[in-house]
Amino acid sequence: MLGSKRMIWLAIGVLATIAVPAGAVFGGTAGPIILADMDGGGSDTNIDLAVRQVTVTPMRAHVGDVIHVDVVIENKAEGSRTTSAELLVNGKVAMSHLFTWGMSPGERLYRLSFDWDTRKVPPGEYQIGGQAFVWEDSSPFDNRLDVTQRVLIVPAGGGFPGGETEGGSATETDPRFDKSRVGG
Repeated sequence: MLGSKRMIWLAIGVLATIAVPAGAVFGGTAGPIILADMDGGGSDTNIDLAVRQVTVTPMRAHVGDVIHVDVVIENKAEGSRTTSAELLVNGKVAMSHLFTWGMSPGERLYRLSFDWDTRKVPPGEYQIGGQAFVWEDSSPFDNRLDVTQRVLIVPAGGGFPGGETEGGSATETDPRFDKSRVGG
């Protein structure tokens, strides 16, 4: 019983310390609580990332093969930070990589690679895409790009429809992007 009362008082003390600003304890007025990265230092910085190109190889594979995906992300504005880039399979995050952008003003394009292991993937068609999302992005509509052509995965040792062979490649490029900047 005595231990329970001590725990309650300890919890009240901790909550009061966290929840009540210091000025309010002494009769002053409480100011706004500023969380990390909300101090206004970057409020005038325009952040704009865009996924510009996604390349998938192979487009026809067997269960157990590795699908290689290259993603090109452009920093179209200012700012710098470390952000997660994601490989999407049928619209869901299958893998992610952290990458740092904006450290060098001249560096605008970032090339990332993902290797999607299909060992535990059931046969079928899969839409592949890339995504780089930042909450403060001034134009979030271009933070994701999906490859229109779907990857076909058949059972290990199985054949492909129409007598096609394993392999192939597909690239989706944002139509607003100058392809010469990514080399293709």
